[in-house]
Amino acid sequence: MYDGGPLVSNAMDMGKPYVFVAVNYRTGGFGFMPGKEVLQDGSANLGLLDQRMGLEWVADNIAAFGGDPDKVTIWGESAGAISVFDQMALYDGDNTYNGKQLFRGSIMNSGSIAPADPVDCPKGQIVYNTVVTRAGCSSAPDTLACLRALPYDKFLDAVNSVPAILSYNSVALSYLPRPDGKILTASPDLLVKQKKYAAVPMIIGDQEDEGTLFSLFQSNITTSAKLVSYLSTIFFQGATKAEMTALVNTYDDSLLAGSPFRTGILNEVYPGFKRLAAILGDLVFTLSRRVFLKDALAANPSVPAWSYLASYNYGTPILGTFHGADILQVFYGILPNYASRSIQSFYANFVYNLDPNNAAGGTSSRSKVLLPWPQWAKDKTLFQFFDNRGGYLQDDFRTKQYNWIDTNIGALHI
Repeated sequence: MYDGGPLVSNAMDMGKPYVFVAVNYRTGGFGFMPGKEVLQDGSANLGLLDQRMGLEWVADNIAAFGGDPDKVTIWGESAGAISVFDQMALYDGDNTYNGKQLFRGSIMNSGSIAPADPVDCPKGQIVYNTVVTRAGCSSAPDTLACLRALPYDKFLDAVNSVPAILSYNSVALSYLPRPDGKILTASPDLLVKQKKYAAVPMIIGDQEDEGTLFSLFQSNITTSAKLVSYLSTIFFQGATKAEMTALVNTYDDSLLAGSPFRTGILNEVYPGFKRLAAILGDLVFTLSRRVFLKDALAANPSVPAWSYLASYNYGTPILGTFHGADILQVFYGILPNYASRSIQSFYANFVYNLDPNNAAGGTSSRSKVLLPWPQWAKDKTLFQFFDNRGGYLQDDFRTKQYNWIDTNIGALHI
């Protein structure tokens, strides 16, 4: 879907060429169908297995393309970032193939742990049953076999009959990696605490306004009571109303608060928009990242991690620095924008040296960075990327909200 050519060209200009591999894998209902039938069949999380097969292909073949199979960095954005951690956690952290590690570093743009109930949970079963009904397979003695026998177009139509991400349900996804007891043995938040993941050096961060894009379609959520009901019924069915009320109450409902952050009374496209955007962005991305880093540091204190907050689209009406903005800034590299130039330099250094600050190994001064990027563990410091400069930000904002999420993450499984 994304052309890696500009990324590779910029790396070559920096004197740090690398081989870019994009792995196709099954998504949506093709790769992440839930339901007890899928679990019993052993067909859960096929998308993650596709990704793992792609990494095995790299191990077997990349040397023929000039790549080094011992120096693989996995990188993803959004669902791809969640997949990066899932690959770290697959098989309880066993990322070896033919006696060697499949990857030695990871980069996660906007995503990390996605706490989730099992494949056969009630919410997942509703998704499966809905697809079966839409496909006309309800009366079949083996509904899964019936789905498999469908023509592609008919199955695609059935898969798309459940809510998608840009809908009222937003990031309460119908299809996502769920624990299956075999390849993903538990919810990712638990696997971190249990040290059941491949602990490799990593870069992880977020856009400042992750939730705005996913809060455009819920204009009827105008009160705290409606917000509590929305989160309880659409997102976290295992949470109590009291828990959701406590979460919502940590977020200010005034026009001066919420996301896009730091915009005063502006950008409230409907009553409650900025508050919902702040909550969704924090739960799925920004503050869950901080929970992940805290638990990863406790589990493996010697493994380095660097974290960031991107603010290069500050001032964009309604959306701010929105989810996915880094596809243009980072992936395609809108040079000579400071954000693009510095991030691509950091990433190239990391690919070569597992340290974004270490510019060794290249033939160009472009990979040298103007500001050092401190490890997150030292002072919980983020590198903050603006369009024309970089800076530092203490990772302690929205402390009350973070503390609640960290304490109650067990109730936040989707």
